[in-house]
Amino acid sequence: MCAQRPELYFSTKKMRIASLGVSSSLPDLSGEHILQNDLEFRLDEEDEIYEGYGRCRNAYPYRQYNAYARELEVSEVKIAVLENTYVKAVFLPEYGGRLWELWDKERGTNILYTNDVLRFSNLAVRNAWFSGGVEWNIGVIGHTPLTTEPLYTAKLTDDKGNPVLRMYEYERIRGVVYQMDFWLEDENRLYCRMRIVNGSGEVIPMYWWSNMAVPEYEDGQILVPADSAFTYKDGVVMKTEIPFVNGTDVTKYKNIPRSVDYFFDIPEEMPKFIANINGDGYGLLQVSTKRLRSRKLFSWGKCNASNHWQEFLTDQAGRYVEIQAGLAKTQYGCLPMAPHTAWEWIESYGPVQIPPEMTDQSGTEKTVWLAGKLKEEKVPESLEMRRVATKSMAKRPAEVIGHGSGFGAMRPYTKGTEHLAFEIREPGLLRWKEFLETGRLERKEPLERPDEFCVDRENYHLLEQAVQNAESGNWYAWYLLGIGYYIEDRWMDACRAFEKSWELDENPWAAHGMASACLMRQDKNQAARWIARGIPMKKEDVSYLKEGLRLLLQCGSYDLLRKSYEELDGGMQSVGKLKFFYISALHALGEDEKAYELLEEDGGLEVEDIREGEDSIAQLWMELDRSVTGEKREIPYRYDFKAY
Repeated sequence: MCAQRPELYFSTKKMRIASLGVSSSLPDLSGEHILQNDLEFRLDEEDEIYEGYGRCRNAYPYRQYNAYARELEVSEVKIAVLENTYVKAVFLPEYGGRLWELWDKERGTNILYTNDVLRFSNLAVRNAWFSGGVEWNIGVIGHTPLTTEPLYTAKLTDDKGNPVLRMYEYERIRGVVYQMDFWLEDENRLYCRMRIVNGSGEVIPMYWWSNMAVPEYEDGQILVPADSAFTYKDGVVMKTEIPFVNGTDVTKYKNIPRSVDYFFDIPEEMPKFIANINGDGYGLLQVSTKRLRSRKLFSWGKCNASNHWQEFLTDQAGRYVEIQAGLAKTQYGCLPMAPHTAWEWIESYGPVQIPPEMTDQSGTEKTVWLAGKLKEEKVPESLEMRRVATKSMAKRPAEVIGHGSGFGAMRPYTKGTEHLAFEIREPGLLRWKEFLETGRLERKEPLERPDEFCVDRENYHLLEQAVQNAESGNWYAWYLLGIGYYIEDRWMDACRAFEKSWELDENPWAAHGMASACLMRQDKNQAARWIARGIPMKKEDVSYLKEGLRLLLQCGSYDLLRKSYEELDGGMQSVGKLKFFYISALHALGEDEKAYELLEEDGGLEVEDIREGEDSIAQLWMELDRSVTGEKREIPYRYDFKAY
């Protein structure tokens, strides 16, 4: 067989995809629940895991994606492909640059878990997330804000003549540019060169985890060079010895009963790697330079809720586990990144085969063998040498093939990112740019969807000046100023700005802003009254309705919630989350028989965007079922999502 030189090409792939829907019309002020934000830490003084550092209350300035559906349709998806004689890597540039497939061509095997559908569920910081492939998580704790977003995609050539796929974007919460360069050489390894640039004059919290979905093999096992791990139980984070935890070898993930994370504490002197192998010792090996120091295993476990989540995320692709690689020791906090700093590292992905004679040996023995092989072949050193040798390549311009957002073009100049092209194509960003340059802000119609949310701690003072001058009568300027005050925790000032916006022109956006600010002031009655004013103005906007009814439920305003829901048309009343809020209100009002009937009709309520780790629908069913039947029965499988 003739050797195939590495090549890069762009194409499309037919996939079954659920509609992502449009992003929310509202700013994310209240935020989604993040499991890692509710933990208690019991650790030793030398562990240094920066617990809680860099937590965010919400995903602002990003909007939530909460209007997706579960029905599937065949669609064409853009892909980028790197291929040589030995491997074929398929990327999804329009979905966070995800590495979707990695084929060992010599065996004809995809060594990643690749979902057979793109079906969204509520697991990310912006809600919508899908399983499969390798996800590149940056910035904040949890699945990246950019996981369903198109990245800038470009191509160039390295010093050896190999084609390089580049993907990059501007991450808005941390205000950093990140860049990923991928290439193949004449071997069975995919190389990934990562670069994050903090061009600001401030120390910022930074987070990165490369999240690899891999097949859950029947006799599968994780190999990682560590004898201890950080984990949690009942909300408490602790350090434990591995592989045996309470008598169970947790590296054999089929043994794990419930969903759990294990963050492996790899000694400084050991190679930084993790592998997922089947019973024959074959699978995926991921190795990196030392900056990407940590590794993790996430298993859904094997209880009913775990099985339900595995099925909820896919169609017929089967089960998976996640192995991950990160900058910090755990995902319970971020690392401080110095001003005017670039962090760089290289990851490599490819197949691994443990010798057949070692098949029956322990995981520890297999790990020792693999670590020894990597040291013998000087793999860590060669990766470090590649990182240094490709520094100039990483700063060369590339030919842009696909576009991401225009936010990178709005940021201040950042040294070390001059080679990356950003372009403003969004009309809303162009209008904001005009405001920054002239102080004039185009007035929108009161029911019109707001433009991109660009108000931040650096520029809200310009809105203060504007509303004292040319924009004093512009409801939209006052509304945006209210958001500026809100993100500064200036609740009273936010309320005054939102109220002024409402007085100038009654609009649903100021009503939501007022409700959110009143809630932060613990004034639930006022919060409920305000959001109840906004809901009738946006009866056809599912994202507004989901946020509105959620706030009413949170405020305990059950009569207002019932009234708001009953005034919706039938199509909106059939949306799972809205119906769930309504049933919850009926239950709180003592109308259990009606609530139970609605919950159980048509085979049982399906909430399309139930949150990871949430047991609200199971709790609701238990309370209603006991009230109506007088019995204490087991939670039906369809409502069981409490895998933790």
